Amino acid sequence: MRGLIMDQPQLISNLLIHADFVSGDREIVTRTVEGPIHRYTYHDAHRRARQLANALQSLDVKLGDRIGTLAWNTYRHFEIYYAVSGIGAITHTLNPRLHPSQMTYIINHAEDAYIFVDLNLVGLIEAIESELPKLRGVVIMTDRAHMPETSLTNALCYEELVNGHSDDLEWPVFDENTASSLCYTSGTTGNPKGALYSHRSTMIHAYASALPDVLHMGEREVILPVVPMFHVNAWGIPYGATMVGAKLVFPGALLDGKSVHELLLAEDVTMTAGVPTVWLNLLNHWREAKTRVPSLKRVIIGGSACPESMIRAFQEEFGAEVRHAWGMTEMSPLGSVAIAKPRITNDAEAMRKQIKQGRPVYGVEMRIVDDAGKSLPHDGKAFGELQVRGPWITSGYFKLDHSEAHGKDGWFATGDVATIDEDGYMEITDRAKDVIKSGGEWIGTIEIENHVMSHPDVLMAAVIGVPHPKWDERPLIVVVPKTDKSPTHGEITRFLDGKIAKWWMPDDTVLTDELPIGATGKVLKAKLREQFGNHKLPNGN
Repeated sequence: MRGLIMDQPQLISNLLIHADFVSGDREIVTRTVEGPIHRYTYHDAHRRARQLANALQSLDVKLGDRIGTLAWNTYRHFEIYYAVSGIGAITHTLNPRLHPSQMTYIINHAEDAYIFVDLNLVGLIEAIESELPKLRGVVIMTDRAHMPETSLTNALCYEELVNGHSDDLEWPVFDENTASSLCYTSGTTGNPKGALYSHRSTMIHAYASALPDVLHMGEREVILPVVPMFHVNAWGIPYGATMVGAKLVFPGALLDGKSVHELLLAEDVTMTAGVPTVWLNLLNHWREAKTRVPSLKRVIIGGSACPESMIRAFQEEFGAEVRHAWGMTEMSPLGSVAIAKPRITNDAEAMRKQIKQGRPVYGVEMRIVDDAGKSLPHDGKAFGELQVRGPWITSGYFKLDHSEAHGKDGWFATGDVATIDEDGYMEITDRAKDVIKSGGEWIGTIEIENHVMSHPDVLMAAVIGVPHPKWDERPLIVVVPKTDKSPTHGEITRFLDGKIAKWWMPDDTVLTDELPIGATGKVLKAKLREQFGNHKLPNGN
């Protein structure tokens, strides 16, 4: 027997319809690429999204067509999110930090019909346009006064396109399992792979992300997503924030510590989200300028492991709670959030939980398995490959017939090695491809890195395995020191003493000016291994 409930599809356009109806006067603020601060409301955004939807249809954009965006976090990018998906086309976000060859591959693989590009990124498309045979046109996201001279064959002006059409539109209704958006992984080996989300998966993800123990989004919040809208849809914030009618603050192209601080302060931001490298810049600015943001209540940190020192800095120096989150492109992306359980009142125990990747968000199931695929106990000690499943996790990759990561039993293999403790907290010890195998035993690099980055003379650090004649591999620390500091290997190992297992202790330390950072803010371990993989250890003769 089925329940007697209306069969209403969950569509992304419903978010903006609702926000207009109940929170229409709530602001959306943008530092524009052109420079000035732009302000308008959800009511205005809904009107312009309808205009853009009509414009897209006039360009013969149809259900299922892929529409690329090469853009920063702005109100125009927000409008594109809703207009494209709202008419049943697919929003395909492109990362401007990708190598041109990767950009070309992704656009051609997706078969983008049009690309919307920000003013300061036009050159990236000009450089590869001749290699994009399926591209029908490029929309430059500015007004006529700021339109650049361009070599693009069919360059359209965003504001003329929008303002040239009526806002008279009834959003179409279609199956909620229709594809809504496309994000490609930033894999370091092989070609990037496309994660294709649906309206249903996006809506369920939005519901979950807004929960109090997840991102805690509500109408009273003022949210600044520093995480780019081209990075897994800004972790779903443009959807969750719209669902609850929160004030949104978009930082545009300026993501340095000073610029982010100015917006946080000026707009009374209560919650912000981004990767550790961004927050390192912000913390340095706060300390140098001897300032802070009194309104800021929560900082969401994800993308790569957050060191304990960063959590303590935000919470103890600047009074903002840190929520350590984990996820993947294939997971839309939220998987888990680390918040101490109510019964944990001891500060040391609470911190130990907080530096883990956290407990799964409702809707995500997790397990760890051994090499034979057998489930391992959740005792915080056994570690194995982390697998996940749920209603916003991909079942395959776009245009890829077979994926080894997607098992026949419905679980997705994340490629992470992890533990899960008795309270359900998951902790990643390493990527499977980065784990160090020493004397037949595994050494996880992430825990070592987190401790090293707490050293007062260390700005950034990474750990890789290098060859050893007896143990196969041993850990090497690669350190970017703070200005005018030169920590020695002895100083760092003394600092690590008692914090990690004796046999995990790295055999050497090298100092470098910078670490190779990928397009999504993660340290590229493969590049480090190319650079330092032949390093001769002091005891490696």
